[in-house]
Amino acid sequence: MRQLISRIDDDLHRRLRAKAAADDRSLNDLVTEALQDSLDGPNERAQLLKRLAVRGIRVVPPRPAQVPTPAALKRLTKGAGTAVSAALAAERHRR
Repeated sequence: MRQLISRIDDDLHRRLRAKAAADDRSLNDLVTEALQDSLDGPNERAQLLKRLAVRGIRVVPPRPAQVPTPAALKRLTKGAGTAVSAALAAERHRR
Protein backbone atom coordinates (compact mmCIF):
# COMPACT_ATOMS: atom_id res chain seq x y z
CA MET A 1 0.00 0.00 0.00
CA ARG A 2 1.30 3.46 -0.89
CA GLN A 3 0.75 6.80 0.74
CA LEU A 4 -0.22 9.87 -1.29
CA ILE A 5 0.32 13.40 -0.05
CA SER A 6 -1.62 16.12 -1.81
CA ARG A 7 -2.11 19.82 -1.23
CA ILE A 8 -5.73 20.96 -1.30
CA ASP A 9 -7.33 24.19 -0.20
CA ASP A 10 -8.94 24.48 3.23
CA ASP A 11 -12.49 24.71 1.90
CA LEU A 12 -12.19 21.50 -0.13
CA HIS A 13 -10.69 19.72 2.88
CA ARG A 14 -13.54 20.94 5.10
CA ARG A 15 -16.14 19.77 2.56
CA LEU A 16 -14.49 16.36 2.21
CA ARG A 17 -14.38 15.91 5.99
CA ALA A 18 -18.04 16.90 6.27
CA LYS A 19 -19.06 14.47 3.52
CA ALA A 20 -17.05 11.64 5.09
CA ALA A 21 -18.66 12.31 8.47
CA ALA A 22 -22.15 12.47 6.93
CA ASP A 23 -21.51 9.12 5.22
CA ASP A 24 -20.08 7.68 8.48
CA ARG A 25 -16.76 6.79 6.88
CA SER A 26 -13.15 7.86 7.01
CA LEU A 27 -11.75 10.69 4.94
CA ASN A 28 -9.22 8.24 3.52
CA ASP A 29 -11.99 5.88 2.40
CA LEU A 30 -13.92 8.73 0.75
CA VAL A 31 -10.88 10.07 -1.14
CA THR A 32 -9.75 6.58 -2.18
CA GLU A 33 -13.20 5.79 -3.58
CA ALA A 34 -13.36 9.14 -5.40
CA LEU A 35 -9.96 8.53 -7.01
CA GLN A 36 -10.94 4.98 -7.95
CA ASP A 37 -14.23 6.23 -9.41
CA SER A 38 -12.39 8.82 -11.48
CA LEU A 39 -10.42 6.01 -13.11
CA ASP A 40 -13.01 3.21 -13.29
CA GLY A 41 -16.37 4.92 -12.89
CA PRO A 42 -18.47 4.67 -9.73
CA ASN A 43 -18.60 1.28 -8.05
CA GLU A 44 -21.81 -0.63 -7.47
CA ARG A 45 -22.07 0.44 -3.83
CA ALA A 46 -21.76 4.11 -4.71
CA GLN A 47 -24.35 3.76 -7.47
CA LEU A 48 -26.76 2.01 -5.11
CA LEU A 49 -26.33 4.66 -2.40
CA LYS A 50 -26.96 7.43 -4.94
CA ARG A 51 -30.12 5.71 -6.23
CA LEU A 52 -31.41 5.28 -2.68
CA ALA A 53 -30.65 8.92 -1.85
CA VAL A 54 -32.39 10.18 -5.00
CA ARG A 55 -35.51 8.19 -4.10
CA GLY A 56 -35.36 9.42 -0.52
CA ILE A 57 -35.18 5.91 0.89
CA ARG A 58 -31.56 5.75 2.08
CA VAL A 59 -31.51 5.03 5.79
CA VAL A 60 -28.44 5.94 7.82
CA PRO A 61 -28.75 4.83 11.43
CA PRO A 62 -27.72 7.48 13.94
CA ARG A 63 -24.32 7.06 15.54
CA PRO A 64 -24.50 6.47 19.27
CA ALA A 65 -23.27 9.37 21.37
CA GLN A 66 -21.03 6.92 23.19
CA VAL A 67 -20.08 3.38 22.25
CA PRO A 68 -20.91 1.04 25.12
CA THR A 69 -18.04 -0.75 26.83
CA PRO A 70 -17.88 -4.54 26.72
CA ALA A 71 -18.91 -4.60 30.39
CA ALA A 72 -21.93 -2.39 29.65
CA LEU A 73 -22.94 -4.64 26.73
CA LYS A 74 -22.69 -7.66 28.99
CA ARG A 75 -24.98 -6.00 31.55
CA LEU A 76 -27.44 -4.92 28.85
CA THR A 77 -27.72 -8.40 27.36
CA LYS A 78 -27.70 -10.36 30.62
CA GLY A 79 -30.63 -12.73 30.70
CA ALA A 80 -31.24 -12.51 26.95
CA GLY A 81 -30.54 -16.21 26.65
CA THR A 82 -28.44 -18.23 24.31
CA ALA A 83 -30.80 -18.66 21.36
CA VAL A 84 -28.29 -17.45 18.77
CA SER A 85 -25.45 -19.53 20.20
CA ALA A 86 -27.68 -22.59 20.32
CA ALA A 87 -28.86 -22.08 16.74
CA LEU A 88 -25.28 -21.70 15.51
CA ALA A 89 -24.17 -24.80 17.40
CA ALA A 90 -27.09 -26.80 15.97
CA GLU A 91 -26.26 -25.60 12.45
CA ARG A 92 -22.61 -26.64 12.84
CA HIS A 93 -23.62 -30.14 13.92
CA ARG A 94 -25.87 -30.58 10.87
CA ARG A 95 -23.00 -30.17 8.43
